[in-house]
Amino acid sequence: MKLPQLHRKSKKVYLISAITLFMVEFFIERYVHDSFIRPYLGDFLVVILLYAILMSISKLQVYTAAVVTLIFSYLVETAQYLQLVSFLGLEEYKWSRIIIGTSFSWWDVLMYSLGFLFIILIEQTSYRHIKP
Repeated sequence: MKLPQLHRKSKKVYLISAITLFMVEFFIERYVHDSFIRPYLGDFLVVILLYAILMSISKLQVYTAAVVTLIFSYLVETAQYLQLVSFLGLEEYKWSRIIIGTSFSWWDVLMYSLGFLFIILIEQTSYRHIKP
């Protein structure tokens, strides 16, 4: 089955989305210490944030950028499974624990996948509304 070619929004739309999502993620990291929003919604949103950043700085098409973002997210989770931070001796550096992470979770993989599906849904929906 051939996927329809979705048209990109302007880079400005993706950049504004990325900045907004970054601020939401920062707020969650700083001020939300619960058992749902921080661990689940944060992972869901981070995939969308990474996608928005990628779309704002590249010329990739929608599906390609979404898949690249999902694969990158899976690789980060795989690095957590392999305890890459410990293997590289970076435990003492907070930035490495934040960027790479320290604990693998199938729930994270699920949230990344749901974030990917949300990206595709939003892009397809917006494409229908602004068909060229």
